[in-house]
Amino acid sequence: MHQEINNTNPDQENDMDTIRAVEYYVAEISNKAGEGARVLAALRGVNLLAFTGFPSGRKAQVDFVPEDAAAFKAAAKQAKLKVKAKKGGFLVQGDDRPGAVAELLQKLAGAKVNVTAIDAAAAGMGRWGAILWVKPQDAKKAAKALGAA
Repeated sequence: MHQEINNTNPDQENDMDTIRAVEYYVAEISNKAGEGARVLAALRGVNLLAFTGFPSGRKAQVDFVPEDAAAFKAAAKQAKLKVKAKKGGFLVQGDDRPGAVAELLQKLAGAKVNVTAIDAAAAGMGRWGAILWVKPQDAKKAAKALGAA
């Protein structure tokens, strides 16, 4: 389930970020050349809103943020990919500007929400995006701080 939140920054006339509460799924795979390509090839028919991977001990952890959770789970099962339970996070997309990530993190800090992890990047064509994670017990407070309430 995706919940879209539109936030307008009053300091900039045409500045709007879209913030979605998203579900993501975690899997551990071998930490060797080609494993990420193999897993993503098996999920080729699934639209991913975000994907991230990093070393975790002797393995690699990969996080998938699918647009359609049912399609992702079916494809993962067919690929024999062992996926752990779903978790939550937030996907942010907006017009690129200096301080965009700082604004986002300041809202969460103001609500006393600790960010577990964040990845942000310029998307080109004047756009930016980020994926961020908070602890499950902070999800509602984070959504409210980001404009869900």
